[in-house]
Amino acid sequence: MKIKPSHAVCVTNLFLSLYLFCGTAQGQDNRNSLSDPPATLKTVSAETYSSSLGNTDYPDAPQAQQASHDSAAEAAQGEGQQTKRILGIFPNFRAVSANVHLPPQTVKEKFLTATHDNFDYSSLFLPALVAGYNQATNNTPEFGQGAAGYGRYYWHAFVDQANENYFVEFIVPVITHEDTRYYTLGSGGFWKRTGYSLSRAIITRNDAGHDTFNISEVVGAGAAAGVSNLYYPSRERTFGNTADRWGQNIGIDAGTFLFHEFWPDINHALFHKKSTE
Repeated sequence: MKIKPSHAVCVTNLFLSLYLFCGTAQGQDNRNSLSDPPATLKTVSAETYSSSLGNTDYPDAPQAQQASHDSAAEAAQGEGQQTKRILGIFPNFRAVSANVHLPPQTVKEKFLTATHDNFDYSSLFLPALVAGYNQATNNTPEFGQGAAGYGRYYWHAFVDQANENYFVEFIVPVITHEDTRYYTLGSGGFWKRTGYSLSRAIITRNDAGHDTFNISEVVGAGAAAGVSNLYYPSRERTFGNTADRWGQNIGIDAGTFLFHEFWPDINHALFHKKSTE
C-alpha cells in the first residue's frame, strides 16, 4: 500500500491496515475477508476525502457549467436558435436550430407535424389572408363579394391549406423518405441565407441526411392543387387555375422558409433574449 503522509486520509488507511495485519497474525486465516477490506478501504478513502473537502466544490461546478451554457445560448440567439412559435402565436414546429442534427423522422412524426400545422389555433390566420387577397382580386368570380363571398373564399383557402400540408408534410415524404423539417443555416450574409432558405422549396434532406430534390414540396403541392379541383366550381377546373394554385402553394412555403431563417435574428433584435415557449 502506498502511503501519502501529506493527506489526512492516510491516517485512517494506516490504522485499518495495521488492524488487518494483526488480525491475520492471530490466526484468522480467511482469504475472503482479506480480499474485502481493500475495497472497503477504497470506499472509505473516497468518502473521507470528500468529507475533507467539505463538499464545497461540488455545488459550484454544475452552477458554473449551467451559467456557461446559458451564456452560450444567449450569445447564439442571433445565430439560428429557433423557438417553438413565432411571436408566441404562429407555429414554428418544423424549424430546426442551426447546427442541430436530429434523427430521421418517423411516419408518426410526419403525420403529427402535418396535423399540428393544420389544426393549431393559428391555422386560421393564413387562410384569412389568402381569402382576402383572392376576393380582392376576384380570383373566383363564382364566389361573389361581400361577407358571403368572403366565407366561400375562406373555407376553400382553409381546405387548400390542410390538403397541401398533408401532401407535402406527410403523404409524399413518407413515400420518398424525405425530411419535412427546415434546417436553419443561421450564419453568413443576408443574400446567402436568403438564397439558401428559398432554395429549400426545391432542395431538402432525405431521411439519411443528404440533400435531394424536394419531391415532397414540388410534387406534393401539385397533387394538392389537383385534388382541390374536386371542390372548386367546374368552370375553375382548368389547367391554368390549377397551375396558379400549385405555384401559390410553393410560393407560400418558400416565403415561410425565408421567415423561418431570419426569425431568430428578428426575435433577438426585438426581445434580446431566448424565448422559453
